[in-house]
Amino acid sequence: MLEVGMKAPEFTLPDQNGQIHSLEEFRGKKIILYFYPKDNTPGCTKQACGFSELYPQFMEKDAVVIGISKDSVASHKKFEEKFGLSFLLLADPDLEAIKSYDVWQEKNMYGKKTMGVVRTTYLIDETGMIMKVFGKVKAAQNPQEMLEELQ
Repeated sequence: MLEVGMKAPEFTLPDQNGQIHSLEEFRGKKIILYFYPKDNTPGCTKQACGFSELYPQFMEKDAVVIGISKDSVASHKKFEEKFGLSFLLLADPDLEAIKSYDVWQEKNMYGKKTMGVVRTTYLIDETGMIMKVFGKVKAAQNPQEMLEELQ
């Protein structure tokens, strides 16, 4: 994982509507950048719905929420529509941002080692510097924890 005080790596990725976004366009706002394993899985759904529910409060604090996984634009669109999500989901099937944020790691599932996205959330300040890093995030609690970090 990256560390506090480092410059957040730039990326350019499509959202759930196919529009291209880069980290640079969010300068001047705090960014909750969270990486999650897969659309429509129980933990990822809890996390996304939590962020969506609290999104108006994040906006009041001049912060944006961005979720990134290796799912496709089409998968993100279905996920957004199914749960009424209100924030950006970026598709990273080539693992560009996932690898640059060091969240593509070996995981151990029932004794079987595989590579995958380790659920991680970064809090990035208005100048693009990493303020906080949350590794091995508990999906259901993460949105509330991040809102509290902005207090």
